[in-house]
Amino acid sequence: MTPEKKRAVRARKPPRSAKKPGPLARCFRLAGFALGFVLCAGGGLIALLLYWNSPPGLPSPVQRDLFNTGTLRFEDDRTVFIEVRPGESSFAVGQRLEKAGVIRSRYFWNLLSRYDGEFVKTGMYRFEFPAPQLRIRSLLVAGREILARVTVPEGVTLKKIASLLEEAAVCDGTAFLEAASDPSLLAEYRIPGLTMEGYLYPDTYLFPAAWPARQVVRAMADNFWRRLENVFPGYYALSPEELNKKVILASIVEREYRVDDEAPLMAGVFYNRLSIGMALQSCATVEYVITEIQGKPHPRVLYDRDTAIPDPYNTYARAGLPPGPISAPGHIALEAAFYPVESDYLYFRLVNGAEGRHYFSRNFDEHIRAAGLYVKGN
Repeated sequence: MTPEKKRAVRARKPPRSAKKPGPLARCFRLAGFALGFVLCAGGGLIALLLYWNSPPGLPSPVQRDLFNTGTLRFEDDRTVFIEVRPGESSFAVGQRLEKAGVIRSRYFWNLLSRYDGEFVKTGMYRFEFPAPQLRIRSLLVAGREILARVTVPEGVTLKKIASLLEEAAVCDGTAFLEAASDPSLLAEYRIPGLTMEGYLYPDTYLFPAAWPARQVVRAMADNFWRRLENVFPGYYALSPEELNKKVILASIVEREYRVDDEAPLMAGVFYNRLSIGMALQSCATVEYVITEIQGKPHPRVLYDRDTAIPDPYNTYARAGLPPGPISAPGHIALEAAFYPVESDYLYFRLVNGAEGRHYFSRNFDEHIRAAGLYVKGN
Protein backbone atom coordinates (compact mmCIF):
# COMPACT_ATOMS: atom_id res chain seq x y z
CA MET A 1 0.00 0.00 0.00
CA THR A 2 1.37 3.27 -1.01
CA PRO A 3 2.11 5.91 1.61
CA GLU A 4 -0.68 8.09 0.30
CA LYS A 5 -3.26 5.30 0.80
CA LYS A 6 -1.98 4.64 4.33
CA ARG A 7 -2.46 8.31 5.20
CA ALA A 8 -6.00 8.24 3.75
CA VAL A 9 -6.91 5.16 5.84
CA ARG A 10 -5.57 6.74 9.03
CA ALA A 11 -7.58 9.90 8.34
CA ARG A 12 -10.78 7.84 8.03
CA LYS A 13 -10.26 6.11 11.46
CA PRO A 14 -12.20 7.62 14.38
CA PRO A 15 -10.02 9.41 17.01
CA ARG A 16 -9.13 7.46 20.05
CA SER A 17 -11.34 8.36 23.06
CA ALA A 18 -9.78 10.17 26.02
CA LYS A 19 -8.62 7.94 28.80
CA LYS A 20 -11.26 7.57 31.51
CA PRO A 21 -10.28 8.89 35.01
CA GLY A 22 -9.51 6.29 37.61
CA PRO A 23 -11.36 5.75 40.91
CA LEU A 24 -8.91 7.92 42.89
CA ALA A 25 -9.31 10.85 40.54
CA ARG A 26 -13.06 10.56 40.76
CA CYS A 27 -12.87 10.61 44.58
CA PHE A 28 -10.78 13.77 44.56
CA ARG A 29 -13.20 15.42 42.16
CA LEU A 30 -16.22 14.56 44.34
CA ALA A 31 -14.38 15.73 47.45
CA GLY A 32 -13.70 19.05 45.73
CA PHE A 33 -17.34 19.48 44.85
CA ALA A 34 -18.39 18.59 48.43
CA LEU A 35 -15.86 20.96 49.96
CA GLY A 36 -17.01 23.79 47.73
CA PHE A 37 -20.63 23.14 48.66
CA VAL A 38 -19.80 23.02 52.38
CA LEU A 39 -17.81 26.23 52.19
CA CYS A 40 -20.59 28.02 50.32
CA ALA A 41 -23.30 26.69 52.64
CA GLY A 42 -21.21 27.42 55.73
CA GLY A 43 -20.47 30.93 54.56
CA GLY A 44 -24.13 31.52 53.87
CA LEU A 45 -25.11 30.14 57.27
CA ILE A 46 -22.52 32.30 59.04
CA ALA A 47 -23.75 35.36 57.15
CA LEU A 48 -27.32 34.51 58.13
CA LEU A 49 -26.39 34.03 61.80
CA LEU A 50 -24.47 37.30 61.84
CA TYR A 51 -27.49 39.03 60.33
CA TRP A 52 -29.85 37.56 62.93
CA ASN A 53 -27.47 38.51 65.71
CA SER A 54 -27.10 42.09 64.51
CA PRO A 55 -29.40 44.68 66.11
CA PRO A 56 -32.33 46.02 64.08
CA GLY A 57 -32.80 49.70 63.41
CA LEU A 58 -34.26 52.03 66.01
CA PRO A 59 -37.91 51.16 66.75
CA SER A 60 -40.54 53.53 65.47
CA PRO A 61 -42.39 55.83 67.92
CA VAL A 62 -45.51 53.70 67.41
CA GLN A 63 -43.56 50.57 68.28
CA ARG A 64 -42.10 52.22 71.39
CA ASP A 65 -45.49 53.45 72.57
CA LEU A 66 -47.11 50.07 71.91
CA PHE A 67 -44.61 48.16 74.00
CA ASN A 68 -43.81 50.75 76.66
CA THR A 69 -45.09 48.75 79.58
CA GLY A 70 -43.89 48.13 83.06
CA THR A 71 -42.05 45.00 81.92
CA LEU A 72 -40.49 46.36 78.72
CA ARG A 73 -40.08 50.04 78.12
CA PHE A 74 -37.89 52.53 76.30
CA GLU A 75 -36.48 55.24 78.57
CA ASP A 76 -35.34 57.02 75.41
CA ASP A 77 -34.18 55.98 71.93
CA ARG A 78 -31.05 54.38 73.35
CA THR A 79 -32.03 52.82 76.68
CA VAL A 80 -34.22 49.75 77.16
CA PHE A 81 -35.56 48.42 80.46
CA ILE A 82 -36.90 44.88 80.61
CA GLU A 83 -38.28 42.82 83.47
CA VAL A 84 -38.01 39.04 83.27
CA ARG A 85 -41.03 37.89 85.23
CA PRO A 86 -40.99 34.92 87.62
CA GLY A 87 -41.58 31.71 85.69
CA GLU A 88 -41.24 33.40 82.29
CA SER A 89 -39.49 31.22 79.70
CA SER A 90 -36.59 32.31 77.55
CA PHE A 91 -38.78 31.78 74.47
CA ALA A 92 -41.44 34.18 75.84
CA VAL A 93 -38.78 36.82 76.53
CA GLY A 94 -37.47 36.48 72.98
CA GLN A 95 -40.95 36.91 71.56
CA ARG A 96 -41.45 40.14 73.55
CA LEU A 97 -38.06 41.47 72.45
CA GLU A 98 -38.82 40.77 68.78
CA LYS A 99 -42.26 42.40 68.90
CA ALA A 100 -40.79 45.51 70.52
CA GLY A 101 -38.15 45.76 67.79
CA VAL A 102 -35.24 45.12 70.15
CA ILE A 103 -33.98 41.93 68.43
CA ARG A 104 -34.20 40.91 64.80
CA SER A 105 -35.40 37.30 65.14
CA ARG A 106 -36.92 35.31 67.98
CA TYR A 107 -36.01 32.12 66.10
CA PHE A 108 -32.33 32.88 66.47
CA TRP A 109 -33.00 33.68 70.14
CA ASN A 110 -34.68 30.27 70.54
CA LEU A 111 -31.77 28.60 68.73
CA LEU A 112 -29.33 30.14 71.20
CA SER A 113 -31.53 29.02 74.09
CA ARG A 114 -31.53 25.42 72.86
CA TYR A 115 -27.82 25.48 72.14
CA ASP A 116 -26.53 26.71 75.50
CA GLY A 117 -29.40 25.40 77.65
CA GLU A 118 -29.15 28.43 79.96
CA PHE A 119 -32.20 30.06 81.57
CA VAL A 120 -32.79 33.80 81.72
CA LYS A 121 -32.74 35.12 85.30
CA THR A 122 -35.76 36.78 86.88
CA GLY A 123 -35.24 40.49 87.58
CA MET A 124 -34.94 43.98 86.12
CA TYR A 125 -32.37 44.81 83.46
CA ARG A 126 -31.14 47.87 81.64
CA PHE A 127 -29.08 47.96 78.45
CA GLU A 128 -28.13 50.45 75.78
CA PHE A 129 -29.83 50.00 72.42
CA PRO A 130 -29.04 48.86 69.77
CA ALA A 131 -27.24 45.76 71.04
CA PRO A 132 -26.51 42.35 69.45
CA GLN A 133 -28.67 39.42 70.53
CA LEU A 134 -25.69 37.59 72.03
CA ARG A 135 -24.95 40.54 74.32
CA ILE A 136 -28.58 40.91 75.43
CA ARG A 137 -28.89 37.20 76.08
CA SER A 138 -25.59 37.13 77.97
CA LEU A 139 -26.88 39.94 80.19
CA LEU A 140 -30.16 38.16 81.00
CA VAL A 141 -28.57 34.73 81.47
CA ALA A 142 -25.77 35.97 83.73
CA GLY A 143 -28.14 38.12 85.81
CA ARG A 144 -25.95 41.21 85.43
CA GLU A 145 -27.20 44.77 85.72
CA ILE A 146 -30.26 43.77 87.75
CA LEU A 147 -32.04 47.01 88.57
CA ALA A 148 -33.59 48.26 91.76
CA ARG A 149 -37.22 49.31 91.53
CA VAL A 150 -37.78 52.58 93.42
CA THR A 151 -41.27 54.02 93.74
CA VAL A 152 -41.32 57.74 94.51
CA PRO A 153 -44.85 58.69 95.66
CA GLU A 154 -46.52 61.99 94.82
CA GLY A 155 -46.01 64.69 97.42
CA VAL A 156 -42.67 63.55 98.83
CA THR A 157 -39.76 65.90 99.43
CA LEU A 158 -36.14 65.71 98.31
CA LYS A 159 -35.07 64.39 101.70
CA LYS A 160 -37.61 61.58 101.53
CA ILE A 161 -36.56 60.72 97.97
CA ALA A 162 -32.94 60.58 99.18
CA SER A 163 -33.95 58.10 101.89
CA LEU A 164 -35.82 55.91 99.40
CA LEU A 165 -32.83 55.81 97.04
CA GLU A 166 -30.40 55.02 99.82
CA GLU A 167 -32.63 52.23 101.16
CA ALA A 168 -32.70 50.69 97.68
CA ALA A 169 -28.88 50.93 97.45
CA VAL A 170 -29.16 53.08 94.33
CA CYS A 171 -27.03 55.96 95.58
CA ASP A 172 -25.95 57.70 98.76
CA GLY A 173 -28.66 59.98 100.14
CA THR A 174 -26.28 62.83 100.91
CA ALA A 175 -24.75 62.63 97.43
CA PHE A 176 -28.25 62.78 95.95
CA LEU A 177 -29.14 65.92 97.90
CA GLU A 178 -25.87 67.53 96.84
CA ALA A 179 -26.54 66.70 93.19
CA ALA A 180 -30.10 68.06 93.48
CA SER A 181 -28.60 71.34 94.74
CA ASP A 182 -25.81 71.58 92.17
CA PRO A 183 -25.88 75.10 90.63
CA SER A 184 -24.72 73.77 87.25
CA LEU A 185 -27.63 71.31 87.06
CA LEU A 186 -30.08 73.96 88.21
CA ALA A 187 -28.82 76.29 85.48
CA GLU A 188 -28.95 73.51 82.88
CA TYR A 189 -32.63 72.84 83.66
CA ARG A 190 -33.40 76.56 84.11
CA ILE A 191 -34.69 76.13 87.64
CA PRO A 192 -34.73 79.46 89.53
CA GLY A 193 -34.17 78.05 92.99
CA LEU A 194 -31.60 76.57 95.31
CA THR A 195 -32.66 72.94 94.82
CA MET A 196 -34.62 70.74 92.42
CA GLU A 197 -37.42 70.34 94.95
CA GLY A 198 -40.62 69.90 92.94
CA TYR A 199 -38.80 69.21 89.66
CA LEU A 200 -38.07 65.50 90.16
CA TYR A 201 -41.12 63.60 88.97
CA PRO A 202 -42.75 61.09 91.32
CA ASP A 203 -42.80 57.76 89.51
CA THR A 204 -41.55 54.18 89.61
CA TYR A 205 -37.93 54.06 88.49
CA LEU A 206 -35.53 51.25 87.64
CA PHE A 207 -31.99 52.19 88.64
CA PRO A 208 -28.79 50.14 88.62
CA ALA A 209 -27.20 49.65 92.01
CA ALA A 210 -24.57 52.21 93.00
CA TRP A 211 -25.51 54.56 90.19
CA PRO A 212 -24.00 58.08 90.25
CA ALA A 213 -26.31 60.44 92.15
CA ARG A 214 -26.02 63.01 89.38
CA GLN A 215 -27.36 60.48 86.87
CA VAL A 216 -30.27 59.66 89.17
CA VAL A 217 -31.18 63.35 89.43
CA ARG A 218 -30.95 63.75 85.67
CA ALA A 219 -33.23 60.76 85.04
CA MET A 220 -35.89 62.10 87.40
CA ALA A 221 -35.62 65.66 86.09
CA ASP A 222 -35.85 64.52 82.46
CA ASN A 223 -38.95 62.55 83.39
CA PHE A 224 -40.47 65.68 84.94
CA TRP A 225 -40.08 67.69 81.73
CA ARG A 226 -41.50 64.88 79.61
CA ARG A 227 -44.53 64.62 81.87
CA LEU A 228 -44.97 68.38 81.95
CA GLU A 229 -45.02 68.39 78.15
CA ASN A 230 -48.06 66.08 78.31
CA VAL A 231 -49.80 68.32 80.84
CA PHE A 232 -49.04 71.68 79.24
CA PRO A 233 -47.36 71.43 75.80
CA GLY A 234 -46.62 75.17 75.74
CA TYR A 235 -44.71 75.28 79.01
CA TYR A 236 -41.45 76.23 77.25
CA ALA A 237 -43.02 79.58 76.30
CA LEU A 238 -43.18 80.51 79.98
CA SER A 239 -40.24 82.16 81.68
CA PRO A 240 -38.47 80.08 84.35
CA GLU A 241 -39.99 82.35 87.01
CA GLU A 242 -43.54 81.98 85.65
CA LEU A 243 -43.17 78.23 85.40
CA ASN A 244 -41.71 78.06 88.90
CA LYS A 245 -44.83 79.72 90.31
CA LYS A 246 -46.97 77.02 88.68
CA VAL A 247 -44.76 74.27 90.09
CA ILE A 248 -44.84 75.82 93.57
CA LEU A 249 -48.63 76.00 93.50
CA ALA A 250 -48.85 72.43 92.16
CA SER A 251 -46.62 71.23 95.00
CA ILE A 252 -48.99 72.83 97.53
CA VAL A 253 -52.08 71.36 95.85
CA GLU A 254 -50.37 67.95 95.87
CA ARG A 255 -50.07 68.08 99.64
CA GLU A 256 -53.62 69.38 100.15
CA TYR A 257 -55.93 67.37 97.92
CA ARG A 258 -57.14 63.86 98.66
CA VAL A 259 -59.81 63.36 95.99
CA ASP A 260 -58.75 63.89 92.39
CA ASP A 261 -61.69 66.02 91.31
CA GLU A 262 -61.07 68.53 94.12
CA ALA A 263 -57.51 69.38 93.05
CA PRO A 264 -58.51 71.93 90.34
CA LEU A 265 -60.97 73.54 92.79
CA MET A 266 -58.22 73.93 95.39
CA ALA A 267 -55.89 75.44 92.78
CA GLY A 268 -58.66 77.93 91.93
CA VAL A 269 -59.02 78.88 95.60
CA PHE A 270 -55.30 79.56 95.89
CA TYR A 271 -55.27 81.63 92.70
CA ASN A 272 -58.25 83.64 94.01
CA ARG A 273 -56.35 84.38 97.21
CA LEU A 274 -53.20 85.38 95.35
CA SER A 275 -55.19 87.75 93.14
CA ILE A 276 -56.47 89.75 96.16
CA GLY A 277 -53.27 89.60 98.19
CA MET A 278 -54.74 87.20 100.74
CA ALA A 279 -52.51 84.71 102.54
CA LEU A 280 -52.76 81.18 101.12
CA GLN A 281 -52.99 79.70 104.62
CA SER A 282 -52.00 76.26 103.39
CA CYS A 283 -51.60 73.72 106.18
CA ALA A 284 -49.22 71.82 103.91
CA THR A 285 -46.68 74.65 103.98
CA VAL A 286 -46.73 74.69 107.77
CA GLU A 287 -46.19 70.94 107.81
CA TYR A 288 -43.21 71.47 105.44
CA VAL A 289 -41.68 73.96 107.86
CA ILE A 290 -42.11 71.58 110.81
CA THR A 291 -40.83 68.41 109.12
CA GLU A 292 -38.35 69.57 106.50
CA ILE A 293 -36.93 72.75 107.99
CA GLN A 294 -37.24 72.12 111.72
CA GLY A 295 -36.77 68.35 111.37
CA LYS A 296 -39.66 67.44 113.69
CA PRO A 297 -42.16 64.56 113.33
CA HIS A 298 -45.17 64.97 111.08
CA PRO A 299 -47.99 66.65 113.07
CA ARG A 300 -51.48 65.17 113.25
CA VAL A 301 -53.13 68.51 114.02
CA LEU A 302 -51.95 72.10 113.58
CA TYR A 303 -52.31 74.62 116.39
CA ASP A 304 -52.07 78.39 116.54
CA ARG A 305 -48.43 78.15 117.64
CA ASP A 306 -47.67 76.19 114.46
CA THR A 307 -49.37 78.60 112.07
CA ALA A 308 -47.46 81.46 113.73
CA ILE A 309 -43.98 80.03 113.04
CA PRO A 310 -41.94 82.85 111.46
CA ASP A 311 -40.65 81.20 108.29
CA PRO A 312 -40.83 82.24 104.61
CA TYR A 313 -42.47 78.90 103.78
CA ASN A 314 -45.28 79.47 106.29
CA THR A 315 -48.16 80.78 104.18
CA TYR A 316 -50.15 81.58 107.32
CA ALA A 317 -47.47 84.00 108.48
CA ARG A 318 -46.92 85.71 105.13
CA ALA A 319 -48.90 86.37 101.94
CA GLY A 320 -47.96 85.07 98.51
CA LEU A 321 -46.28 81.89 97.40
CA PRO A 322 -43.49 80.29 99.44
CA PRO A 323 -39.91 80.65 98.09
CA GLY A 324 -40.00 77.26 96.39
CA PRO A 325 -41.95 74.02 95.91
CA ILE A 326 -42.71 71.97 99.02
CA SER A 327 -43.13 68.54 97.39
CA ALA A 328 -42.94 66.55 94.17
CA PRO A 329 -46.24 67.20 92.33
CA GLY A 330 -47.71 64.45 90.17
CA HIS A 331 -49.88 64.65 87.06
CA ILE A 332 -53.13 65.60 88.82
CA ALA A 333 -51.58 68.43 90.85
CA LEU A 334 -49.66 69.80 87.86
CA GLU A 335 -52.79 69.71 85.72
CA ALA A 336 -54.71 71.52 88.48
CA ALA A 337 -52.10 74.28 88.64
CA PHE A 338 -52.22 74.83 84.88
CA TYR A 339 -55.98 74.33 84.49
CA PRO A 340 -57.68 75.49 87.73
CA VAL A 341 -61.44 75.56 88.11
CA GLU A 342 -62.69 79.14 88.15
CA SER A 343 -64.94 79.94 91.11
CA ASP A 344 -65.51 82.56 93.79
CA TYR A 345 -64.41 80.20 96.59
CA LEU A 346 -61.83 81.50 99.05
CA TYR A 347 -61.84 78.68 101.62
CA PHE A 348 -61.98 74.92 101.91
CA ARG A 349 -61.85 72.54 104.85
CA LEU A 350 -61.82 68.80 105.38
CA VAL A 351 -65.27 67.51 106.29
CA ASN A 352 -64.89 63.78 105.70
CA GLY A 353 -61.58 62.30 106.72
CA ALA A 354 -62.50 58.80 105.53
CA GLU A 355 -63.43 59.94 102.03
CA GLY A 356 -61.01 62.89 101.91
CA ARG A 357 -63.77 65.32 100.93
CA HIS A 358 -63.55 69.07 101.55
CA TYR A 359 -66.18 71.75 101.90
CA PHE A 360 -65.58 74.85 99.73
CA SER A 361 -66.95 78.20 100.89
CA ARG A 362 -67.04 81.80 99.74
CA ASN A 363 -66.70 83.56 103.10
CA PHE A 364 -65.10 83.14 106.50
CA ASP A 365 -68.41 82.68 108.32
CA GLU A 366 -68.96 79.38 106.52
CA HIS A 367 -65.37 78.32 106.94
CA ILE A 368 -65.19 79.10 110.68
CA ARG A 369 -67.40 76.10 111.39
CA ALA A 370 -64.36 73.85 110.96
CA ALA A 371 -63.54 72.06 114.22
CA GLY A 372 -59.79 72.04 113.60
CA LEU A 373 -57.05 72.16 111.03
CA TYR A 374 -55.86 68.99 109.34
CA VAL A 375 -52.88 68.21 107.16
CA LYS A 376 -52.44 65.51 104.58
CA GLY A 377 -50.69 62.50 106.11
CA ASN A 378 -47.50 60.87 104.93
